[in-house]
Amino acid sequence: MSTVDLLLNGFTQALTPTNLLFALIGSILGTLVGVLPGIGPTSGIAILLPLTSFLPPTPAIIMLAAIYYGAMYGGSTTSILVNIPGELSSVVTTIDGYQMSRQGRAGPALAIAAISSFVAGTLGLLGLTFFAPPWQKWP
Repeated sequence: MSTVDLLLNGFTQALTPTNLLFALIGSILGTLVGVLPGIGPTSGIAILLPLTSFLPPTPAIIMLAAIYYGAMYGGSTTSILVNIPGELSSVVTTIDGYQMSRQGRAGPALAIAAISSFVAGTLGLLGLTFFAPPWQKWP
Protein backbone atom coordinates (compact mmCIF):
# COMPACT_ATOMS: atom_id res chain seq x y z
CA MET A 1 0.00 0.00 0.00
CA SER A 2 1.16 3.52 -0.69
CA THR A 3 1.58 6.20 1.93
CA VAL A 4 -1.58 7.99 0.82
CA ASP A 5 -3.68 4.81 1.11
CA LEU A 6 -2.34 4.15 4.59
CA LEU A 7 -2.98 7.77 5.55
CA LEU A 8 -6.58 7.62 4.32
CA ASN A 9 -7.10 4.37 6.24
CA GLY A 10 -5.77 6.05 9.38
CA PHE A 11 -8.08 9.04 8.92
CA THR A 12 -11.02 6.69 8.46
CA GLN A 13 -10.30 5.05 11.79
CA ALA A 14 -9.34 8.22 13.66
CA LEU A 15 -12.30 10.34 12.58
CA THR A 16 -15.01 8.15 14.07
CA PRO A 17 -17.25 9.96 16.58
CA THR A 18 -15.94 7.89 19.50
CA ASN A 19 -12.31 8.69 18.72
CA LEU A 20 -13.12 12.38 18.20
CA LEU A 21 -14.84 12.43 21.60
CA PHE A 22 -11.75 10.98 23.27
CA ALA A 23 -9.60 13.53 21.43
CA LEU A 24 -11.80 16.34 22.75
CA ILE A 25 -11.70 14.99 26.30
CA GLY A 26 -7.93 14.52 26.10
CA SER A 27 -7.30 18.01 24.78
CA ILE A 28 -9.45 19.59 27.49
CA LEU A 29 -7.75 17.58 30.23
CA GLY A 30 -4.33 18.31 28.73
CA THR A 31 -5.05 22.02 28.61
CA LEU A 32 -6.15 21.97 32.24
CA VAL A 33 -2.97 20.14 33.25
CA GLY A 34 -0.82 22.42 31.10
CA VAL A 35 -2.16 25.51 32.85
CA LEU A 36 -0.68 24.30 36.14
CA PRO A 37 2.85 25.72 36.43
CA GLY A 38 5.54 23.08 36.72
CA ILE A 39 3.49 20.25 35.26
CA GLY A 40 4.45 19.86 31.63
CA PRO A 41 3.18 17.55 28.91
CA THR A 42 5.27 14.58 30.03
CA SER A 43 4.09 14.82 33.62
CA GLY A 44 0.53 15.37 32.42
CA ILE A 45 0.60 12.16 30.40
CA ALA A 46 2.07 10.29 33.37
CA ILE A 47 -0.62 11.63 35.70
CA LEU A 48 -3.51 10.96 33.31
CA LEU A 49 -2.27 7.59 32.02
CA PRO A 50 -4.68 5.60 34.24
CA LEU A 51 -7.62 7.24 32.44
CA THR A 52 -6.68 5.37 29.27
CA SER A 53 -6.21 1.94 30.84
CA PHE A 54 -9.81 0.86 30.19
CA LEU A 55 -9.84 1.99 26.52
CA PRO A 56 -9.04 0.01 23.39
CA PRO A 57 -5.61 0.84 21.89
CA THR A 58 -6.67 3.32 19.18
CA PRO A 59 -8.78 5.65 21.38
CA ALA A 60 -6.17 5.40 24.15
CA ILE A 61 -3.34 6.56 21.87
CA ILE A 62 -5.54 9.32 20.44
CA MET A 63 -6.43 10.49 23.94
CA LEU A 64 -2.77 10.44 25.07
CA ALA A 65 -1.73 12.44 22.01
CA ALA A 66 -4.52 14.94 22.69
CA ILE A 67 -3.41 15.25 26.32
CA TYR A 68 0.13 15.97 25.14
CA TYR A 69 -0.91 18.61 22.60
CA GLY A 70 -3.36 20.19 25.07
CA ALA A 71 -0.68 20.41 27.74
CA MET A 72 1.75 21.97 25.28
CA TYR A 73 -0.80 24.69 24.54
CA GLY A 74 -1.94 25.07 28.16
CA GLY A 75 1.51 26.17 29.29
CA SER A 76 1.20 29.31 27.22
CA THR A 77 -1.85 30.46 29.20
CA THR A 78 0.05 31.03 32.44
CA SER A 79 2.97 32.48 30.49
CA ILE A 80 0.74 35.08 28.91
CA LEU A 81 -1.55 35.92 31.83
CA VAL A 82 0.70 35.59 34.89
CA ASN A 83 4.26 35.65 33.43
CA ILE A 84 4.96 32.19 34.89
CA PRO A 85 6.05 29.67 32.25
CA GLY A 86 4.59 26.24 32.91
CA GLU A 87 7.42 24.40 31.14
CA LEU A 88 10.57 25.15 29.23
CA SER A 89 8.83 25.60 25.88
CA SER A 90 6.66 28.40 27.31
CA VAL A 91 9.53 30.62 28.41
CA VAL A 92 9.68 32.49 25.10
CA THR A 93 5.93 33.14 25.26
CA THR A 94 6.41 35.20 28.44
CA ILE A 95 8.51 37.77 26.60
CA ASP A 96 5.84 39.14 24.26
CA GLY A 97 2.70 37.47 25.59
CA TYR A 98 2.86 38.98 29.06
CA GLN A 99 3.57 42.43 27.63
CA MET A 100 0.49 42.13 25.42
CA SER A 101 -1.50 41.04 28.47
CA ARG A 102 -0.37 44.10 30.42
CA GLN A 103 -1.56 46.29 27.53
CA GLY A 104 -5.03 44.73 27.71
CA ARG A 105 -4.52 42.49 24.68
CA ALA A 106 -4.50 39.11 26.44
CA GLY A 107 -7.22 37.73 24.14
CA PRO A 108 -5.25 38.26 20.94
CA ALA A 109 -2.10 36.89 22.62
CA LEU A 110 -3.93 33.70 23.63
CA ALA A 111 -5.42 33.41 20.15
CA ILE A 112 -1.99 33.79 18.53
CA ALA A 113 -0.62 31.09 20.85
CA ALA A 114 -3.50 28.73 20.03
CA ILE A 115 -3.28 29.25 16.28
CA SER A 116 0.50 28.94 16.20
CA SER A 117 0.36 25.79 18.35
CA PHE A 118 -2.14 24.24 15.95
CA VAL A 119 -0.18 25.19 12.83
CA ALA A 120 3.16 24.00 14.23
CA GLY A 121 1.67 20.70 15.42
CA THR A 122 0.01 20.11 12.06
CA LEU A 123 3.13 20.92 10.05
CA GLY A 124 5.26 18.72 12.30
CA LEU A 125 2.86 15.83 11.95
CA LEU A 126 2.69 16.21 8.17
CA GLY A 127 6.47 16.36 7.97
CA LEU A 128 6.80 13.22 10.04
CA THR A 129 4.18 11.43 7.95
CA PHE A 130 5.78 12.13 4.60
CA PHE A 131 9.48 12.19 5.49
CA ALA A 132 9.69 9.21 7.87
CA PRO A 133 9.33 6.50 5.17
CA PRO A 134 12.27 7.82 3.04
CA TRP A 135 14.41 8.22 6.17
CA GLN A 136 13.64 4.64 7.16
CA LYS A 137 15.36 3.38 4.01
CA TRP A 138 18.41 5.58 4.54
CA PRO A 139 21.27 3.70 6.28
